[in-house]
Amino acid sequence: MPAADRPTPTDRIPPGNLDVSGRPLALRDVDLDAFLHPKTIAVIGASEQSAKPNTAMTRKFDAWAKANGATFYPVHPAYETILGHQVYPSIFDVPGDIDLAIVLTGKAVDTFEEVLARKAKFAVIFAAGFSETGKEGERLEARLADLVLSGDVRLLGPNTNLNAFENFRADLDGPSIALVTQSGHQGRPVFQGQEIGIRLTHWAPTGNEVDLEFADFARHFADQPEVGVVACYIEGFKDGRTLMLAADHAAKLRKPIVMVKVGRTDEGASMAQSHTGHLTGSDAITSAVFRQLGVSRVDGLDELLEVSAALARTRPEALPKWAKADREPGICVYAISGGTGAHMSDMVAAAGLRIPPLAKATQRALHDGLIPAYLRVSNPVDCGGPPVADSRGRRILDAIIADPNVDVIVVPITGAVVTFSEPFTRDLVEVAKHTTKPIFVVWGAPAGTDDTYYLRLLEGGLPVFRTFGNTVKALRAYVDYWRFAARYRSAFVDAPREPSAAARKARRILANAAPGAALSEWDAKQVLKAYGIKTSRDVLCTNAAEARRAAERLGFPVVMKVASPDVLHKSDLGLVKVGVSSAKDVTDTFKAFMAKAKRAAGRAGRVDGVLVCEMVTGGVETVIGISQDPLFGPVVMAGLGGIFVEVLKDVTFRVPPFGRDEAERMLGELAGAALLAGVRGAKPADTEALVDVVMNVQRLAMDLADEVAELDVNPLVVKPKGAVALDALIVRRK
Repeated sequence: MPAADRPTPTDRIPPGNLDVSGRPLALRDVDLDAFLHPKTIAVIGASEQSAKPNTAMTRKFDAWAKANGATFYPVHPAYETILGHQVYPSIFDVPGDIDLAIVLTGKAVDTFEEVLARKAKFAVIFAAGFSETGKEGERLEARLADLVLSGDVRLLGPNTNLNAFENFRADLDGPSIALVTQSGHQGRPVFQGQEIGIRLTHWAPTGNEVDLEFADFARHFADQPEVGVVACYIEGFKDGRTLMLAADHAAKLRKPIVMVKVGRTDEGASMAQSHTGHLTGSDAITSAVFRQLGVSRVDGLDELLEVSAALARTRPEALPKWAKADREPGICVYAISGGTGAHMSDMVAAAGLRIPPLAKATQRALHDGLIPAYLRVSNPVDCGGPPVADSRGRRILDAIIADPNVDVIVVPITGAVVTFSEPFTRDLVEVAKHTTKPIFVVWGAPAGTDDTYYLRLLEGGLPVFRTFGNTVKALRAYVDYWRFAARYRSAFVDAPREPSAAARKARRILANAAPGAALSEWDAKQVLKAYGIKTSRDVLCTNAAEARRAAERLGFPVVMKVASPDVLHKSDLGLVKVGVSSAKDVTDTFKAFMAKAKRAAGRAGRVDGVLVCEMVTGGVETVIGISQDPLFGPVVMAGLGGIFVEVLKDVTFRVPPFGRDEAERMLGELAGAALLAGVRGAKPADTEALVDVVMNVQRLAMDLADEVAELDVNPLVVKPKGAVALDALIVRRK
């Protein structure tokens, strides 16, 4: 059974928790405490022989059990003792309840069937050889999935590692990072952040996610009070809706999610599927979902560690004032070198962040015996270096912190200078203890040059970076996340559960086309009208006389185009004419169109007639649509029309459900959004009317998720008052 068609954990959600499109509105409840903190562990296929690959994992769990007060049961039919423990011939011989069964056998699925019968609470299958390997592996994984659904054992894997049971440092404090990865090796650099003082408390390597998936762990980790950030390396999501629900859950708790999601390119997507067997979906849509739900996307594993650590270490006790006001915070760049300050300021500004001038009073205070008068103190601030080595260093920092225009301080230090390093880093750590304004520090000295000071900054709890690029990435993520958190309201609460009245009417119209076929433009516009979307005034005409009368009623000039579900690209075939200005022109056009359309449609094709339409002028052309994504289901698309969509592909996406404010932000992402505000004397377009259309199309997408494969409203003309759909295409699902 293909991965996309297999039952997923969402099948176990009661019908009352489904929206109108049939997708869940709540995550399933999985108590992961017994998995992460098992009291009894059975290792099936245990070994202590050096030549056996299972020996390392047997030793790992023996040590973990001793360190954590758990009981360890090795299981193997051929041994009597392993590592001093009694060995049990089969899992059925293990006494008492089993919290966690580790499957290390070659025939992992057969062994899991025994675990299922033994009723362990959780199991882990380490072995690979499943859907990531091809058809035979897919069949094996499908059998495993069926077994999971038939019982009550929660399964991690297959094709996973045992990183959930690593040794985490207990001597670090502050909000921690919890890690979710589909590749254990890719999580290693984040886990090793502990070696330089970055706190990590949880790690879930999810593998192929036959059962336990990203969403289960992301939700659980977000619920833990010590966790400040959930960091992720993901190759493909099992279910787009559970991803959204997990991100929604974290957003409501104001716990940031930072993610490396591979598959941006065709090559990356191909590798991701071959490695985990996941559907990757459209990357543009995945990125849109991340924006919609506040997930910070990063590219590299170094960024994943440093951005996650920064968000954990700058977690505010209350929403920042600038976030509640939905504005960009003021960033102050403070350096000991003018060149360093200029370089960092360029990068900060290029990221769209605001670098305001410091207050005049602050500038006077800085030049009053703290910084030489010839150095710049407006922002960026350049102290020249020597002041940080004496008492002036602390007073400069205090003055910048107190400035009303400053919300965040960035201190780029490109290399260690023995005279300055110790007092400067000491003052930075001390000042940070007495302010709610975060201080981002770059320590660019190469490893081994001056690591003492790098470690001092980390041990002092500051967000510290090795590169300017990662600093700016983290700064942008910090600003975006807390602005998002301040405005976020879950759309799942009010998501529709029952079809609207419009859906019944629309379904009757959709029945005019066969599954997989397109509706005529006339029928497509009737569906839009059912959902309250205004269309051009059109008359469907079956003969030339009707066409002439229609044109006279609508008023010349008019637009004429063939109405046929079997002729989709009418403009390319010359079957659209704009500016038909006389009765004779109407007659001639009608006859020519009908003859040409019948040839284009073919003998079996359907030609309903010719649409005579009012000619709408002025306004801004936009495009609104629906597509079906294999991961997320119905997706709403919006863009600017004309060259913006045809050449520049200036479109953006959102996945239902979303609110009106999110629709507004969606439109604001468009590169050509300024056209809606009016340019070169043009009146502003009615963006409220455009948002109305987006929201109505969203409802259509949810109501008719099982019926509509594709909707394209192009162009939708947005006038100074109102919006009008001039053309529409709807394709039914197969």
